[in-house]
Amino acid sequence: MSKKILIVGGVAGGASVAARARRIDENAEIIMFERGPHVSFSNCALPFHLSGMVENSDDLVLMCPKQFKKQYKIEARVNTEVVKIKREEKKIVVKNLLTGEEYEEGYDKLVLSPGANPILPRSIEGVTRENVFTVRNVVDIKKLNSYIKENNIKDIAVIGGGFIGVEVTENLILADKNVSLVEALDQIMNPFDYDMAQVLHKEMIDNKVNLILSDGVTKINEDSIELQSGRKVKAQVVVMAIGVVPETSLAKTAGIEMGVTGGIKVDHNYMTNDEDIYAVGDAIEVYNRLTEKPSRLALAGPAQRQARAAADHMYNIPHNNKGVIGSSVVKIFEQNAACTGLNEKAAKKAGIQYDFVYIIPGDKVGLMPDSNPMHFKLIYEYPTGKILGAQAIGKGNADKRIDVIAAMISMGGTLEDLKELELCYSPLFGTAKDVVNYAALVALNLLYGRFKQVPVTKVRELVENNEFIVDVREKDEFDEGHLINAVNIPLSEIRNRLDEIPKDKKVYLHCRSSQRSYNALMALQNLGYKNVVNISGSYLGICCYEYYEDQVTNREKIVTEYNFK
Repeated sequence: MSKKILIVGGVAGGASVAARARRIDENAEIIMFERGPHVSFSNCALPFHLSGMVENSDDLVLMCPKQFKKQYKIEARVNTEVVKIKREEKKIVVKNLLTGEEYEEGYDKLVLSPGANPILPRSIEGVTRENVFTVRNVVDIKKLNSYIKENNIKDIAVIGGGFIGVEVTENLILADKNVSLVEALDQIMNPFDYDMAQVLHKEMIDNKVNLILSDGVTKINEDSIELQSGRKVKAQVVVMAIGVVPETSLAKTAGIEMGVTGGIKVDHNYMTNDEDIYAVGDAIEVYNRLTEKPSRLALAGPAQRQARAAADHMYNIPHNNKGVIGSSVVKIFEQNAACTGLNEKAAKKAGIQYDFVYIIPGDKVGLMPDSNPMHFKLIYEYPTGKILGAQAIGKGNADKRIDVIAAMISMGGTLEDLKELELCYSPLFGTAKDVVNYAALVALNLLYGRFKQVPVTKVRELVENNEFIVDVREKDEFDEGHLINAVNIPLSEIRNRLDEIPKDKKVYLHCRSSQRSYNALMALQNLGYKNVVNISGSYLGICCYEYYEDQVTNREKIVTEYNFK
């Protein structure tokens, strides 16, 4: 007998279940129910409509119900809400939102893919005003864009510095709007560590974003917002992007078990505690293979893999569920920012012993006109050298480097594996010793105790304590900007100026990107210096780290001039 499969929700999760089930079973009756008018759209591309990069909002819609029916023999019912699940009878109660009519539909298998809802805290006064918007679907982005244009809005506040928040901010800036980005945490883009996020902060400020960190919204007015600090910010439109919560109300009412994170609990095959009900996408709880703990992950790639696995299981096709690691990439103006696996914060929270390297090599051979620095941070387990995660930010192919690390993590790779990894090379695309190989070499030197480093986050403390810091860049580089108490002894002169370097105290070395300072450190160690330490990230990292603080706070400057060349 053919199966009857009902799917609540479309987009990446629900639509992928439907398509996979159809490929397996031509005779199955497959029906999708979508509360909105669009069952399949590019939710990741929604912000790009605000800048006109996606000119027509209709282009965001990938497939309409007629196409689903004609090409895949799948019935997609839009403007239709599933309001109840009758598990004992294996039926759902469906409401047509246009007519108000309710009816029942039976199923053999039911799939829940309801997604997640934007958070709108009722504690914020005025959060329900007509000038407050969220970005979840095509209807939302059309409504926001139309309101901005029809009311000739110039000043906009975006609340929340996650993926949606930063992409909405960038596209509004590209549309020539005055944008304030407000984030309650001390950084945007929480998947990145604080030191790496400074590169993104600088990029925001350089592109005229009014970046406000460590401050929250208390009130929304007609033409402004009020913050916890007492500050008032001009804004005729407010976009709320502080996060999402899984849409689990339908599942809870039906007695479907919830996980410890608040998402729907599923097994190896994305089956709920009811053997005829599956759940996929943003609403479910997943297993993080690195922390070995349940978590939530709102990304399209994992949702599609979950969808395929759920459909396969309905037809007894085995699936190897290895859990998630969380890989993502975002473009913020000219910087590409990608990450995978654990960052420092996540490793600490999970109680994992770790260490890291922060390097800034060129993304391709320096002779190439479009060669640029690549900020790269590699997290590894100590003392095993197992790779735990990485973050990359630069104008070049950050995604390529992070994809390599994601593959290594998935295969249980170590620093030794990464060191020996053979990758494509041409001056136009990279360097013979690629960024990821270089990171592995530095990490192995640290792991085996060949040299010591101090993170860029500690540099202010070193300056304020008047520690002995040697800048091994050439004099012309030093003159363009340096730490206020650094001594300039270029690598090319260091062997002839050893009398200027003390042996009875710690000596901290840095250059532009930590490479020359590493060479200087090794030379000094070989000449009998025991207390030499390299500054991770070096001058470029220091500048990025201090830039935001010096731009918006009253902290004393520790860098004479910022030189990001």
